[in-house]
Amino acid sequence: MTRVAFIGAGSVVFTKSLLGDMLRLPALREIEIALHDIDPERLAAAEAMAQWVARELGAAPTITTHDDRRSAIDGADFVLNMVQIGGHEATLVDFELPARYGLRQTIGDTLGVGGVFRALRTAPHMLALGNEMAELCPGAWLLNYTNPMAMLCELVYEGTPTAKVVGLCHSVQYTVRDLSRLIEVDEREITYLGAGVNHQAFLLRFERDGESLYPLLDARIAEDADLQRRVRVALYRRLGYFPTESSEHAAEYLPWFMRHDAEIERYRTPVGEYIRRSEDNLEEFRRVRDALGRGASMQLAESVEYAAAIIHAMVTGEPTVIYGNVPNTGLVGGLPEGTCVEVPCLVDATGVRPTQVLDYPPHLAALNRTYVNVVELTVRAVLEGRPEWVRLAAALDPNASATLTLDEIDALCDELTEAHGDLIPSSLRRQEVAA
Repeated sequence: MTRVAFIGAGSVVFTKSLLGDMLRLPALREIEIALHDIDPERLAAAEAMAQWVARELGAAPTITTHDDRRSAIDGADFVLNMVQIGGHEATLVDFELPARYGLRQTIGDTLGVGGVFRALRTAPHMLALGNEMAELCPGAWLLNYTNPMAMLCELVYEGTPTAKVVGLCHSVQYTVRDLSRLIEVDEREITYLGAGVNHQAFLLRFERDGESLYPLLDARIAEDADLQRRVRVALYRRLGYFPTESSEHAAEYLPWFMRHDAEIERYRTPVGEYIRRSEDNLEEFRRVRDALGRGASMQLAESVEYAAAIIHAMVTGEPTVIYGNVPNTGLVGGLPEGTCVEVPCLVDATGVRPTQVLDYPPHLAALNRTYVNVVELTVRAVLEGRPEWVRLAAALDPNASATLTLDEIDALCDELTEAHGDLIPSSLRRQEVAA
């Protein structure tokens, strides 16, 4: 029987979506589901949700709960990672301390000071998970949903024996869906090719019947002043390829948008957006937990997430194509070998096979390298125990370096390290830096 472990299953709304996708598929209706969370209340809610989804879809999975991660992944075929180490409180730290220095952030989960410290506090979990999988389920695939995607996936395949790692996001799917609606073309008629790095990839092809749809998009943008006030549209008009991540994400990976009051207003950039989302997530958990307790009905719509498609393809051998975050083994030119890149991947019974993206535009690679610099230094800081490289990673971040001095970045990193305390790897809590 196929065993799927959910690590961080207490994200019950996301767990509902993934389980619904899986249990709709005939080949997966009797899988074994192992739910793990360190919060007993959230674990109980996850179990109630899993039972509800199974009943709703008439499926018969075997559902077990585990407060110990090792028992959840023991013998697993697939491990889905969706944790948020430190929770809402850590998110507040990552936003409030930088804000005191004048550093603006929107989401803070991928790059920047927020992304770096989110990676640091998640690193011990990821390294332990990778090592435990090598011991307890060496043939399993790790499907990672936790951000910062590139940093965490690279930590596992660089720092542990676990090499079957693919990071999953929904930015490509949602971008194509949103653009199809903008230009009023049926999404099913669109052919596309995307590549780059997670949250900074681009649609290299966007076509219908072999003809580019970009002229239609250009015309739509030209007639709509509202569209012209979006960061991703500003990037598209300069780079020639549409970015696959939302404007609020994209703005904080670059030096041009977050520093200037006028640009914040021009592009309507929602500073501190993730704090609001995090608070909404807490309220949503309470609402869903209470609804489960009352036996109330809920919506169970099919999602665009890839986990179910991957598991189904490997179990049945029926191929599918997904966009995955995988090591760069000559897949994307102009980016370092081994760094985590986002490319289309064929999935079947043999596993996940990434596609080489030929002739990746050099100006996109140049922009991606400013992102990769922060990723690489953060990963190396963790694996080699180099706290000074944490500071350098922050100093090389486009948004932080456009806003703060080197001394301010050093002081901010020191404060964040102290504030997060034991969540930060012990080797990175030293604060000596060569003069």
